[in-house]
Amino acid sequence: MQRPVFAVLALCTATAAAAEPFTFVALGDAPYGKPEEVYAPYEALIAQINARNPVLVVHIGDTKSGSTPCSDEVLTQQLTFMNSFTAPTLYTPGDNEWTDCHREAAGKFDPLERLNYLRTTYFGDGTKSFGQTKATLTSQAAAGYPENVRMMQGDVMFVTAHVVGSNNNFEIRDEAAVAEFFARDAANVLWLQESFAAASEANAMVISIQANMFEFDWNEFDDETWLRHSGFQNFGNTLIEQAAAFGKPVLLIYGDSHVFRQSRPFPTKAPNVLALEVPGDKEMHAVEVTVDTSTTGVFSTMFVRNEALVAN
Repeated sequence: MQRPVFAVLALCTATAAAAEPFTFVALGDAPYGKPEEVYAPYEALIAQINARNPVLVVHIGDTKSGSTPCSDEVLTQQLTFMNSFTAPTLYTPGDNEWTDCHREAAGKFDPLERLNYLRTTYFGDGTKSFGQTKATLTSQAAAGYPENVRMMQGDVMFVTAHVVGSNNNFEIRDEAAVAEFFARDAANVLWLQESFAAASEANAMVISIQANMFEFDWNEFDDETWLRHSGFQNFGNTLIEQAAAFGKPVLLIYGDSHVFRQSRPFPTKAPNVLALEVPGDKEMHAVEVTVDTSTTGVFSTMFVRNEALVAN
């Protein structure tokens, strides 16, 4: 029986020469709510993160709630927020930015049109990060997926993959939605394989996605649980296979269900994978991750509480 683990979990020892330790900050599923209520505390959180001076920021998507309009205005404001982080910033889209935009509360937009809008206005050719300081990235833009990027930070490979909630858009709304899923799912699998190959000399990997692939009763979890979630099956099985072959520490960061927790999701098939879910929604906080590949644990985490929310 696998249960959530909230302590720092030990990973296998890295083998190559370790680089200097560093910290980065992960957050997501924020800001949720009416702009007049949530933008100010979100700006305060960004200021807190900037004051911590991380080398990198990772936003795992859902930059708005599912009931907030998917308008150009809202998405443009979120892009402005993304670029207000001082450090280079990676972002992978969430379902609330496009997949769920067909909902009436979200404005009844065409999800595929919103996805195209994100790709053209946010990502361009996928060669530069967000943030005031730009990092140079390798992306899958040539295949049509500029949002899938990777970069080396010290001796650690950082990767984003476009895997979203709402069953990864594998929903039978129409033929176009189904076709989008199959194409992006295949691209994500290939991207994961290529990224692990590119990380052969790295001491560890950090993979960021939006979706909680593990939405289930934690008390009944096992390695096969997510096979019931068909939109995640191919990506999940590829992650297990590639991580096991990599054999070095892998941190999987995700959000979607708004609960801060850590777990060892594949204790038998890929025990070197540590999963970290960041908080979100009303819990508009962040997580600081210290990376030290000279240690057995490699990744250690610290909850960063939004002082603006505490004050209120």
